[in-house]
Amino acid sequence: MAKKYHSYSDIKSGLQSGDVTVEQLVKQYLQQINTNTHLNVFNEVFGDEALAQAKALDVRLKNNEPVGKLAGMVIGIKDNICYKDHKVTASSKILENFTSIYSATIVERLLAEDAIIIGRCNCDEFAMGASNENSYFGPVKNFADETRVGGGSSGGSAVAVQAGMCHAAIGTDTGGSVRQPASFCGVIGLKPTYGRISRHGIISYASSFDQVGPITQSVEDAALLLEVMAGPDEYDATLANQPVPAANELKPEARQKRIAYLQEALTSPGVDADVKGTLSTYIDKLRADGHIVKPISFELLDYLVPTYYILAMAEASSNLARYDGVHYGYRSPNATDLVSTYKKSRYEGFGKEVKRRIMLGTFVLSAGYYDAYYAKAQRVRRLIQDKTNEILNDFDFILTPTAPEPAFALGLKEKDPVVTYLYDIFTVQASLAGLPAISLPAGNNGKGLPLGLQLLTKKFGETELLNFSEYFLKL
Repeated sequence: MAKKYHSYSDIKSGLQSGDVTVEQLVKQYLQQINTNTHLNVFNEVFGDEALAQAKALDVRLKNNEPVGKLAGMVIGIKDNICYKDHKVTASSKILENFTSIYSATIVERLLAEDAIIIGRCNCDEFAMGASNENSYFGPVKNFADETRVGGGSSGGSAVAVQAGMCHAAIGTDTGGSVRQPASFCGVIGLKPTYGRISRHGIISYASSFDQVGPITQSVEDAALLLEVMAGPDEYDATLANQPVPAANELKPEARQKRIAYLQEALTSPGVDADVKGTLSTYIDKLRADGHIVKPISFELLDYLVPTYYILAMAEASSNLARYDGVHYGYRSPNATDLVSTYKKSRYEGFGKEVKRRIMLGTFVLSAGYYDAYYAKAQRVRRLIQDKTNEILNDFDFILTPTAPEPAFALGLKEKDPVVTYLYDIFTVQASLAGLPAISLPAGNNGKGLPLGLQLLTKKFGETELLNFSEYFLKL
């Protein structure tokens, strides 16, 4: 590939100086996609369409016509984001060949600013997974080591950016699905505050958790994409009417901060030695730079993953009831009547992890178990929110690893789903509390596998989070 652009401002400079055209950029990305098809990153590439958009943009740039904030930014979107007249499958057989009749609000906003969408990225089926091995289209492989996973559920989006197949990508984060693959791939993954970005046109997994987030190579690009995608939308009643952070206000923030870190991340035997070492190194760097960095113990740590999965599976059970072989999507050819249409279409159309979560979700919502599981989990969620906010009253940020270890080998964790669920131990806290969090690349281990650290902050504190992240990456 020709010159690699680290940030959109680099691309903009190249376009203004004539060093590169939008068409050349798109061709470079398409070449990378073709060279790396074995990584299984894209479920579909919009090559001809992207080139046509690029040529039209080049004409406008040449004629000095006004263009949008993202003119020349080539983006991949996760395959659970609706794009009018394009297929959207959530990487599931049950939606194979389904064409969207409308675009998600975020897609409309990206296109309005002249972004070019190059294709739809592979993901865990219905965004359920931490490894991108639950896709109907097969697993995504990590560009740093093809024997390892790209992370999930937005694994395709993360590897697309990691491997230079697009400049940035959009994923969704329910319990860590933007941040964890970003960590595994050595890129930046931002989960904004719940209610910051519209979920209209996003195929639902767990509606009280799902949040759209950018995966980028630079903090400034994450800020720019957040600015474009965020803000009120009449189609999503859960959105907060809060001012949207402006990307041009991004300033590396080096003033003294109070930072808490989870001491369990350094003491737990379940956390990889290299991850612990990286966290310790950054704690020392922050202290040496004059910040107050203190250990905290989060007494509800053991309840984070069970609480998240009870609630997320219950919501999945409800949300996925619409895929019944009648309304749209896959219908079993073996069905003989209405009941067998429901049963066979769902049995044949869903993968085993999705079926597992639907059944567990239906169980915790059932009459005899609702109070024992779902209602209790809702109460624990409130305790987790309150305790996290209490910590953030005393500290500016909470620092943790993003994942307990680097990208694991393909097929390694499939046999025991509980082991995979525990990969969310550090990411689900922000999801349960509805808070913004970001995964930042923190170098590689001895095997060349990327490692990531996570910063979490107060509700709607994205500006402070991004400013400090810009500084953090320079440590």
